[in-house]
Amino acid sequence: MHTVERVGELDVIVKPSPVAMVWNEPGRPHDALAAPGVRLAPGEALVEVELATICGSDVHTVRGDRAAAAPLVLGHEQVGRVVAIGEGAVRADGSLLELGDRVVWSVTVSCGECDRCRRGLTQKCRSLAKYGHERVHRGWELSGGFATHVQVRAGTAIVRVSETLPAAVAAPASCATATAMAALDAAAERVELAGALVLVTGAGQIGLSVAAMAIESGAEVIVADPDASRREFARRIGAVPVDPNAQGASPDRLEAVLMRFEARGFREVVVAVEASGAATAVRTVFDVVGVGGVAVIIGSGAPGAEVSVDPESIVRRLVSVTGVHNYSAPQLVRAVEFLERSWQPLRLDELVGATHPLTEIDLALDEAATGRYVRVGVAPGRRPV
Repeated sequence: MHTVERVGELDVIVKPSPVAMVWNEPGRPHDALAAPGVRLAPGEALVEVELATICGSDVHTVRGDRAAAAPLVLGHEQVGRVVAIGEGAVRADGSLLELGDRVVWSVTVSCGECDRCRRGLTQKCRSLAKYGHERVHRGWELSGGFATHVQVRAGTAIVRVSETLPAAVAAPASCATATAMAALDAAAERVELAGALVLVTGAGQIGLSVAAMAIESGAEVIVADPDASRREFARRIGAVPVDPNAQGASPDRLEAVLMRFEARGFREVVVAVEASGAATAVRTVFDVVGVGGVAVIIGSGAPGAEVSVDPESIVRRLVSVTGVHNYSAPQLVRAVEFLERSWQPLRLDELVGATHPLTEIDLALDEAATGRYVRVGVAPGRRPV
């Protein structure tokens, strides 16, 4: 149990000291960094982390697949409780933040005033900062979710979650669920989701969230993933699973599934969402989406193989192609609302298959890299076994 003591208008002392796990380079274990004192500027908050989940981008970083400004504190999917508040700190809806609020928060910190923020692209703010992505520096040591506490800065969208929402469901809202909401919003700007045939490639946390939200919107959904357990989860939430490795006369081939849908009157895929990052899946999305349809690319957040595109085919089919990276504050709010009403019937808590203490962060990341679980959890309060 941590205790919090104010020693001035801005300074907060936490006992025992907050600890962040610092990543330096591929192959090197994390280092523990203690931060006994925190200075909260106006609009900021100190949140004690209940649970963090490991995103695929965290795995890409520790493997060296993507550039990172080390040393840094990884982690940007988490849920926690507010233990100290700077003057004027607010939730995403504009109401005042309160001590004891159980919250999730956006991966991005935005100024709200630059040209991009004024256009609604707060996730691409000119002075953007991101939790779990910034080089550790004095004054913001607690900058990522793989820590006992996070210093949540002004310009962050903070959303309160209910006490009954499981931590394993709430934590991914800060990245996967809200990004899935942004992907469907991008599609819905161009086509009506109700009654549409939707293809989702990749049954990770984002892909399964997209599928569940699309089904709730009235769409028929196909989910393609090579992992049998993930395909089975997709089936359970109401999607039709496809095995991208199936061959021959297998009924699990995409072509066979599309033929069955065509027999039901669904002539073509009008929304195709790529959530895996695999070049072959990107190719599939471009090839399959039908006339007047939209292809939404969200899985390519790390460097990968290039994919050739036939511009004539895109033009003649009137296909819209859009990329989605992160999300806006209202999309995080709606993502939490979705989780609150849907987690029980969908059993979304089952997507976090293992949870480790914070001190075992390297073991947790290794386990996440195997792909055995959709998400792996990191719990600062859990003791090593």
